[in-house]
Amino acid sequence: MCGDYNLRREKRYVEVDVRFTPDGKIRPLAINYDKTRTYGIDRVLAVKHGTSRFGVKGHCFTCLICGQKRNLWLEKGKWFVEAYCATSEGRAS
Repeated sequence: MCGDYNLRREKRYVEVDVRFTPDGKIRPLAINYDKTRTYGIDRVLAVKHGTSRFGVKGHCFTCLICGQKRNLWLEKGKWFVEAYCATSEGRAS
C-alpha cells in the first residue's frame, strides 16, 4: 500500500556544544542536528556508562530536549543520537 512506512533507527553523529565543569564533568548544552537546526538541552536527567542499541559502549546522557527525553551518546570523542528514519515499503501491485 502506498504510504506505508516503517521506522528504523540510525546512528546520527551530531555537533554538541558542551561545558566542562571545574571538577571535570561534561555538561552538554545544545545539539546541532544538521547544521540548520540547533536544539537546546533543557536539562540532563542522568549520565551513565552503557551500551547503545547499536552495540557501542560509551557515556549516555539522558536529556530533556523540547520537553522530550532523548539519549545523547559520547563514543570515543564523537557524539551521536539515535535518530528515527522512515523507510517506505515497496509493494508490487
